[in-house]
Amino acid sequence: MRREMRCKLRCTPHSAPMTELTFSIFQAAARAESVDARLNWLDMAAERAAESGADVLACPELTLGGFGAPENLADVARPRDGEYAERVGEIAFLHEISIVFGYPEVADGHYYNAAMFVDAKGEMRAAQRKSHLLPQDATAGVSPGAGLALFDCCGWKIALLIGRDLEFPEVARHAALGGADLLVAPAALEASQGIVADKMVPVRALENGVYVAYANWAGGAADAPFYGGSCIIAPDGTAEAEAGKATTILMATLQKSRLGLARTRAPYLRDRRGPDD
Repeated sequence: MRREMRCKLRCTPHSAPMTELTFSIFQAAARAESVDARLNWLDMAAERAAESGADVLACPELTLGGFGAPENLADVARPRDGEYAERVGEIAFLHEISIVFGYPEVADGHYYNAAMFVDAKGEMRAAQRKSHLLPQDATAGVSPGAGLALFDCCGWKIALLIGRDLEFPEVARHAALGGADLLVAPAALEASQGIVADKMVPVRALENGVYVAYANWAGGAADAPFYGGSCIIAPDGTAEAEAGKATTILMATLQKSRLGLARTRAPYLRDRRGPDD
């Protein structure tokens, strides 16, 4: 019976629009682990989230082969349609849940900090490359991405951003003007930058009238720990679910009706004017 119920909720291009979307975040512990080890805990998190009724599970930035991983970038980077997409797709299909994950991508000799949305049939629906890099990213050989992944899932329009991209208001506003209902941002926010999760993320939701799902790491090296603070923020800027500093799975049910209500009460998109208006 459980499997039959979840099959009806599979997010496919032909699914009936859903007025509610149950969204979950896996705030994972940042440890020096192999890709196989990370796939194992991603599998367990997906199973747990699906059993709790989640339609989507989002994981932190560079979920596979990223922060805290012992290998070099060249050793762990994969093509967009390569091993990571295939193996996460298998997990998504097995547990009948859509998954957002981050990974290092290689394409035409260039490396990117990338994220992907795999639907509950195990198929890639969208991919994004991080555009707003830090100086050390360029030193490590990472190239900036361009464009914005904006796509439909179960009648919800979703935008993929990566970490620091959300800290620039133009990116979130571009997504909102493109019709986004939900911004999903895998992140790797350090403990010294907690104001981003606590203050900036709710403002991005409020000023654009959108839901924001911010998926961060927890813990890590003593000299540069991650903040935790993953959250699911409603379009009025209030928190639907918040994490502390430990490993956890957050969950919240997003409601389409709250989008219109929030945009009516705080009509920033409607009332915005450019400098020449």
